[in-house]
Amino acid sequence: MNTIRFFGADDVFRLLDTGDCIRLTRETLAGLASGQGRQYLRGHVALPNSNLLAFMPAWLDGQYFGAKILSIYHDNQTAGLPSHQGGALLFDSKSGAPVALVDAFALTQVRTGAVSAVATDLLARPDASRLCLLGCGSQAISHLQAIRLVRGLTRVTAWDIDPERAKAFAAAWSAETGLPVAAEPTAWAAIDGADIVCTLTPSRVPILEPDWIAPGTHINAVGACRPDDRELPSMLMARARVFGDARESVLAEAGDFLIPMKEGLFGEEWLLGTIGELALGSVRGRVSADDVTVFEALGLAIEDIAAAKHVYEAGTRG
Repeated sequence: MNTIRFFGADDVFRLLDTGDCIRLTRETLAGLASGQGRQYLRGHVALPNSNLLAFMPAWLDGQYFGAKILSIYHDNQTAGLPSHQGGALLFDSKSGAPVALVDAFALTQVRTGAVSAVATDLLARPDASRLCLLGCGSQAISHLQAIRLVRGLTRVTAWDIDPERAKAFAAAWSAETGLPVAAEPTAWAAIDGADIVCTLTPSRVPILEPDWIAPGTHINAVGACRPDDRELPSMLMARARVFGDARESVLAEAGDFLIPMKEGLFGEEWLLGTIGELALGSVRGRVSADDVTVFEALGLAIEDIAAAKHVYEAGTRG
């Protein structure tokens, strides 16, 4: 009988270094864009208690495939619990045998920040140094940890609907990183002066106004992942150069993109390409210093399976 190795959250944080995850994520998305691996649309099941169960499959390479299975309980954040919980199941593609089960909360936290760091490296101005985090949950931690590796940050601002959580985040991560991290009372105050903005909230409606975003800003839109949910307003999307992690995912799941498209502001061609295509150099990213760029992040199973492979192989070697 095949033995399935289990890797909990502590194992993931120990074995999956943020810098390594940025590298492997960039390689994985570039490989996907060049025809390596296979990404499938995620499936959602509405649970009787109004929450969701999500199933996210992917074929990584000639050696592994797998799926991440998550419960999505957005109200958990008010109780101090993760909103996304579950596991990534890794299979050997030769025999079809499962080889590892990896904690999905930790895996998602590390790789989501890493993907945004890849997008930031490809789309933000080279001199971008002022980071704004809207939402101070676990993703704020991973985004700060990852983006500081691709840009020389000099200032970090944070806002959360819960002011005390923003203050606690700022105090903890000022001490952890040595960077000036300031909690701001409003989203506008946090955005003012920022040239990299990360939206990391479960909001179903826009959390900022179009004129808050200065020319030259790069935005990682991370929180909204359903067709009827969005964090960004329509007129902001209509002035931005927009990229995603996968075309099919954006056109099926990204309310930030789909809602203004339904309003007639643009068509499917407004999605200029993917992060993998940017990494390959097959599409153009930022054209001028004044461009507003948006990375519409849905989260791909192939990113999770690549990270799970890294955890499994690193843990097996250790």
